[in-house]
Amino acid sequence: MKANIYIILSVFIICACNQPEITKSTYQGVNVTLKSPDNGDGTYTNPIIQADYSDPDVVKVGDNFFMTASSFACTPGLPILHSKDLVNWQLIGSACLSVYPKQHYSSVQHGNGIWAPSIRYHEGVYFIFYGDPDFGIYMLKADDPSGPWSEPLLIKKAKGWIDPCPFWDDDGNAYLVHAYAGSRAGMKSVLAVNKMETDGSAILDDGVLVFDGHFDHPTVEGPKFHKRNGYYYIFAPAGGVSTGWQLVLRSKNIYGPYEEKIVMQQGNTTVNGPHQGAWVALENEEDWFIHFQDQEAYGRVLHLQPMKWINDWPIIGKEQNGIGEPVTTFKKPEIEFLNSISPVGMNNEFNGEPDLLWQWNANKGLDWGMSFPSNGVYRIYCQESPDKYSNLWDIPSLYLQKLPARSFEVTAKLKVKLLNDGERCGFIIFGMDYAGVEIRNNEGQLVTRFFKCINARSGAKEQHSKVSLMEETDCYIKLKVSEGAFCKLYLSTDGENFNSLGEDFEAKPGRWIGSKFGFFAQKLNPINDSGWLDIDWVRYQFKND
Repeated sequence: MKANIYIILSVFIICACNQPEITKSTYQGVNVTLKSPDNGDGTYTNPIIQADYSDPDVVKVGDNFFMTASSFACTPGLPILHSKDLVNWQLIGSACLSVYPKQHYSSVQHGNGIWAPSIRYHEGVYFIFYGDPDFGIYMLKADDPSGPWSEPLLIKKAKGWIDPCPFWDDDGNAYLVHAYAGSRAGMKSVLAVNKMETDGSAILDDGVLVFDGHFDHPTVEGPKFHKRNGYYYIFAPAGGVSTGWQLVLRSKNIYGPYEEKIVMQQGNTTVNGPHQGAWVALENEEDWFIHFQDQEAYGRVLHLQPMKWINDWPIIGKEQNGIGEPVTTFKKPEIEFLNSISPVGMNNEFNGEPDLLWQWNANKGLDWGMSFPSNGVYRIYCQESPDKYSNLWDIPSLYLQKLPARSFEVTAKLKVKLLNDGERCGFIIFGMDYAGVEIRNNEGQLVTRFFKCINARSGAKEQHSKVSLMEETDCYIKLKVSEGAFCKLYLSTDGENFNSLGEDFEAKPGRWIGSKFGFFAQKLNPINDSGWLDIDWVRYQFKND
C-alpha cells in the first residue's frame, strides 16, 4: 500500500514539474480610452487605444499581453498595460515611480527622461530597458509585471544612446541594439549592437555599427530585436514621427550585413507615419503588430495591424504592391482565453488611492498631493513657483492625464481652501499652448477667471479675462473637447447650471507628448502654510461627434 502511495506521489510530482508555466490572469486595471475599439462582432476598429501611449512595446507571457510605452519626465512613468486579446487594454500600474537621477527630474524636464522602452520576459523575469538621451541606458526588472519593479539601474552611461532593445540568443549570449539621438550624440540615423551581461546588468563593449540609414532611411530609430527561421531581425521605424514608415532589417549574422525592406507605410490611407512598435506572435501562427500614429494634440495613439510572412519578410497591414498599409477595421486575433478583462470605467471617485491615469509633471514632491480617504478627496497643496517662472510650463507640480478620446466631456467636483492672498488653483488643458479656469484668493475674496497662454514654451505670459466673484468654496468645472481638439470650459456652483468661460481653445501638444488636462495649485510667497485644492471626483462622458 505504501509503495502504491509513493508511486502516486512520484507521478504527481513529475506531472506538476512538467506543467507549463501558469501566469497570473487577473490584473486590476483601468480603461485608458473612453470608446472601446472592440465592435462586439469579432472585429475591431483602429485606433485600439485613442490615447497617448507612444513608442509601444509588447511582450506575450502565457495567455497575457503586457505593454509599456514612453513616459518622458512624467511620473509615475513606464505605464504597464494588460490585455487578453491585443484589442482591449487596461492600465494596471507603472514600473517607474520616479525618473532617475531623482534630483535632476524633480524640476520640469519637458521631453526628456524615458524614451522608447522595450519590455521582455527571460527566464522567469520581466525586463524593461529604456534610454535617457542625457544619461544613458537603464534597466528595470520584476517577477510580476504589476510590480514591484526594481529601481532603474544605469547599465551604460552614455550621451545620446536611445531606444534600446535586449536580445538573448540561442547560444546563451545577450545583446542590445540601440539608436542615437542627434541632439545629444551629434549623430543619428544609425543603429548599433552591443554585447550585454546575460542578466542585463551591464553593457560589455562600445558596440558595432550594423546599419546606416542616412541615404534611404533617415532618422532610423526605435529598433526591436527578434529571431526567426535562422534570421536576426531588427524592426525599426524611419523617416520621422509623423511622416515615417516601418523598416525591417534581416541577417544571418547578428552583426550583419543586414538586408532592408519597407514593410508598412501610409500609402493611400489617412494613417500618417505608421511605425514603431511591437511584433507579437501567437501559438496559432497568427502574427500582429502594434504601432503608433501621431495625432498632434491627441498624442501618439495606437493601432493593431495583422502581419504575415512572405519569403521570410514580414508584411504589416494590408499588402499593396509588396508593402503593407494600415487597416481600419479588421477581424480580431483568434485568441482563446478563460478569464476576460472586466471593464473598469475611467471615472475617478478619489475615495482611496489616486487613480492610475494621473501623472505629475516631474518627480513628485512629498507635499504636492496626497489621498484624504476619510474626506473622499485627493488634496493638492499650493506650491511655490520656481525662481525663473514665466508660466505654468515651468511648474513641475501639475497633476494631469491624457486625452482619452477625440470628443468627450469631463467634469470635476472641487473644494477650494486658499489661505493666503495670491494663492490660486484650478483646471487646465495643457500643452505648448494652454488654457484654464483659475480660482484665486484676491485679498481675502475668492474670484475666478478664464486664462490662456500662447507659446508657453517660449516664456509667453498668461492672458486673463475679467474676474468674477466666487461665493462658494465648492464648484464644478467641465471641459468639452470636440473633434479637432477644440476645447470649451464651463463653471458651476451647483453641478447643474454651467456658465461658459472664455472663448474656444484649440489644444496643442506638449514636448513629444499630446495635450493633457488636470489641475494646478500655486502660491506666490514662501509662507509657512498653504492653501489647497480638494478633488472630490472626476467623471467622463464620451461624445460621438
